[in-house]
Order: sequence, then structure tokens, then C-alpha cells
Amino acid sequence: MNIAAKNITPEITKGPLPASEKVYHPGEIHPHIRVPMREIAVHPTAGEPPVTVYDSSGPYTDPAQAIDIEKGLPRLRAGWIADRGDTEEYEGRIVKPVDNGFATGDRLTPEFPDLHKPRRAKAGKAVTQLAYARAGIITPEMEFVAIRENLGRKVLKEKLARDGESFGAAMPDFITPDFVREEVARGRAIIPSNMGPEQGL
Repeated sequence: MNIAAKNITPEITKGPLPASEKVYHPGEIHPHIRVPMREIAVHPTAGEPPVTVYDSSGPYTDPAQAIDIEKGLPRLRAGWIADRGDTEEYEGRIVKPVDNGFATGDRLTPEFPDLHKPRRAKAGKAVTQLAYARAGIITPEMEFVAIRENLGRKVLKEKLARDGESFGAAMPDFITPDFVREEVARGRAIIPSNMGPEQGL
């Protein structure tokens, strides 16, 4: 039997992770983007710098972030989408009982108090990463992917040894934002960051 808990304020785990530091790498084409990375300390006897990995823990492990569970996650891409000028806000519909399985009373989960208007494409505009890529536009999302995929390869590319079979793919030692754009345009890479009703924001 599926019984929903009474409405309570959930507890969340937050704070820095041990033996590591959350850092952000800015973009060059889009300097305002901040790609989260984690520098993991190694033992001093190793005589090596920290190991850098991509950090998918969100704002919860960033001591500088104020976490408010009732406001949801920061809308990181809202500015990127609005700056493109090809979308518009519109009045979304109200929440209907069917959306919540006709739940009532203690079984009804309350709405977020800070609701945002959904966005849609303006007339005649295609607002997918594929459309931007084929138009030759490097979006912040594409540069974000390039920075994340490199993980220090720009510094280490001289030391990288090629191995394995490339099967004809022109895989560079350093992933540039334009390489990401080209792969998306060719249909060989997908960035699941299109602007839909939920926006993923």
C-alpha cells in the first residue's frame, strides 16, 4: 500500500566534503558560466597536485551557497536562455487535482511558494541545441560540456598517449567548444538541455 507521509519540512545533507574543495572553472567564450569541479587532496608524500574531477553534487556541497529547500535549486540556465532572445514567458495553467493524483489533506504535497513562469519559443524560432549548433552558434551549454569533458586535458595534452581504435572519429586531444558544437550539429553528440516547459532549471 502506498501511503504518503504527512507534510513535513525535509532535512537535507549539505556542507563541504572531506579532503576536497569545490572549485569552479569559468568559460572563455561565455565567461559567466561556472563549471563545478572538485579538487581532491592527495597525501603530501605523493608530491602531486590535487586530483580534479567533475562535481555533480550541486550547490549542497558549496559552503558559499545558502540552501532553501522551499525555493528549489538555483535556475542556472535561466539567464542563458533569456539572453538568446528567442523565447518568451507565458502564463502557465494552474495545478489541477489530477496532477497530484487527486490527493487531499495530509496526502497533498504543497506547491513551491516561488513559482516561475514557463517559457516557449517565439514564433518561427527553433530553440534546440541542435538548431543552434547547425546555425554555427556556440551556446553556454556547449562550452560547459567542453570544459567538463577536458578535466585538465589542455595542460596534459603533451603527455597523453593515444591508444585504442578511433574508428575514423577525429577525436582531438583538447575538446574545444566548437568541437562540441560540430559534433552536435552532425548528430553525433546530444546535449539534453533544450528549453522545454520544465526547462530543467
